[in-house]
Amino acid sequence: MSDPSAPPELEKRSTGTTASAPLKFSVVRLALAFGVAGLSDVIGAFTSLAPPIGWVVDVVTAALLFVVLGWQWLLLPGLVLEAIPGVGVLPFWLLVVGAVVVFGTPRPKIGQH
Repeated sequence: MSDPSAPPELEKRSTGTTASAPLKFSVVRLALAFGVAGLSDVIGAFTSLAPPIGWVVDVVTAALLFVVLGWQWLLLPGLVLEAIPGVGVLPFWLLVVGAVVVFGTPRPKIGQH
């Protein structure tokens, strides 16, 4: 149990872990990311009968989202889930972008021991 009178920075050092703060994106980047994800999910629903076309759409979507949002590890599971036949009809790209916005990608703190 932590000491309530201890300063927060001391508590962080004693536990060794810190919560990852969500990343801050501009409204334009968020709108663009959600637009790309939504468009990809709509196209993906129609290309579920032609998996190679759907794979190309998903790879292009992942690349565009990496450009818009930067390197986010949470985008990779979305790419994997979209590659599973029949699962691509669900709006995974929208869910992944939402997860990136809410949770961010954990990044190590440089300079802390």
